[in-house]
Amino acid sequence: MRNRIASISILASAMICGLIFLARSGPAATQVAQQWKIHDHSRPMAPVIAPGEPSTQDHAGQPPSDAVVLFNGRDLSNWESIKGTPAEWKVGDGYFEVAPGTGDIQTRDSYGDCQLHVEWAAPDPPHGKDQDRGNSGVFLHGIYEIQVLDSFQSQTYADGEAAAVYGEFPPLVNACRPPGQWQTYDMVFHGARFDAAGVLLRRANVTVIQNGVLVQDHVKMMGPTAHMHRPPYEATPEKLPLHLQDHNHPVRYRNLWLREIPEEQP
Repeated sequence: MRNRIASISILASAMICGLIFLARSGPAATQVAQQWKIHDHSRPMAPVIAPGEPSTQDHAGQPPSDAVVLFNGRDLSNWESIKGTPAEWKVGDGYFEVAPGTGDIQTRDSYGDCQLHVEWAAPDPPHGKDQDRGNSGVFLHGIYEIQVLDSFQSQTYADGEAAAVYGEFPPLVNACRPPGQWQTYDMVFHGARFDAAGVLLRRANVTVIQNGVLVQDHVKMMGPTAHMHRPPYEATPEKLPLHLQDHNHPVRYRNLWLREIPEEQP
C-alpha cells in the first residue's frame, strides 16, 4: 500500500511539473526562447533543486528544497485567523485540525501564481451527510474555493463535492479515499490580472490533481466562489493570502507547501 501511494505521489509530481511548463509556454516564453539559438550551450540551465519525498498514509513527505513550507509540523506560526489574531486551530503530532467555531485561518504572507500541495483527512468515523460531512475548503487568494469534503460514498450537489471549484466546476471524477485516510491536492494556480483601471485582463485559473488523478483541467474561474451566489470579478492584488475554512468539522491538514511561479521576462 505504501509503495502504491508513493508511486501515485511521484506521478502527480511529474504531472504538475509538466503542467507548469505548459502554463508558462505562452507568448512571453516564446520571446525568451527566441533570444537563444536552438541547443545553445551558453543558455542558462534550470536551477537544481531536491525534489522532495512523497508522503505515505503514516508519514508526511518532504517538500521540494525550493518550496515555501506553510506548516512545519509543530505550530501555526505561519498562520493567523482572518481577523488578524493568532490561529486557534488544534495542532497534533505532525498535523493541525480545524477547531470548530474558531473561524477561518489564513497565511501571514501573501502569494501569487503558484504550485500548491495540500494534504487533508476527513474525520473518521464519518458524521452527517451531504455538505455536513467533513467539510472545509482551500481558498486560493482567499476568494476561490477548492472544496474539501468527505465525498467517499456520499451524495451532495456536483459543484460542491470534494475537489470542486465551489459553485462553478465539479471535479472530472470522484477520486476520494475513505474518511480518516490522507488525501492530496496538487494544484497549479494562476490568479486574475487587471489593468490600471481595474478591467479584467485574465481570469484566474487552476489545475487540480487529487490523489494522483486529474480532477480540474486548467479551468477558468467565473469569479470569486460563494454559496448560492456568483460574485463578479473585482480588481485584486497579484499576491494574496491562502485561506483554510472552518466549516464546523474537525478536518485535519498536514504537509502544506507552495512554490511561486515566476513571471516570464521577455
